[in-house]
Amino acid sequence: MRKSLAPSLLFLMIALSSQLPAADWIDLFDGKTLNGWVQRNGYATYRVENGSIVGRTSAGSANSFLCTATHFGDFELEFEVKVDDELNSGVMIRSRQKTEATGTGRNNAIGRVFGPQVEIEASGADGAEAGYIYGEATGRGWLTPADDLVPHKTMRDGEWNSFRVVAEGPRIQTWINGKQIEDLADEETYKNHAGGFIGLQVHGIRQGMGPFEAAWRNIRIRPLN
Repeated sequence: MRKSLAPSLLFLMIALSSQLPAADWIDLFDGKTLNGWVQRNGYATYRVENGSIVGRTSAGSANSFLCTATHFGDFELEFEVKVDDELNSGVMIRSRQKTEATGTGRNNAIGRVFGPQVEIEASGADGAEAGYIYGEATGRGWLTPADDLVPHKTMRDGEWNSFRVVAEGPRIQTWINGKQIEDLADEETYKNHAGGFIGLQVHGIRQGMGPFEAAWRNIRIRPLN
């Protein structure tokens, strides 16, 4: 019969494990190039300007995404973002592309980026849903429950805003400028999106609109567990 560990040895193992260093932060953007990123869907353009990634709309185009080549599961993500008042944007997390058509229309086409998205949009006069979680091309719409989807004015329009996202298991938490916005536990989403790429979205616009831009900088991630 196997003997159990002596209490002193067990205590030592627990103490040592609690002192293991956390994973290091990884810079996803070097401030100079788009190395490590690949564009998926749409025809928006992405460029590097003044140490930031700038996404510019293409009229009549579908949603566009600049995505990390690397996939991530549980993580802490930080970035700064500035978006034109007229443009809806977001950051995809744990996302991937559809490998088969799920219906008619381009949202269901093979190759369509889909998964959880952290909403980014200017506050405007009446507030907005920035920081809440949307199911991009998942068929579910907002993953944040309707009762919690309260417009707010945490985003500083026309300025840089700091975002923090923690995804651990089925739980996704978000902060904007230090204020917590979201604390969502969604087992259904986690079942299908336990890991995937990070994507910077430039939303499609109609002909005759724009052009509009969104910019990101200081993008870094720290894998958990």
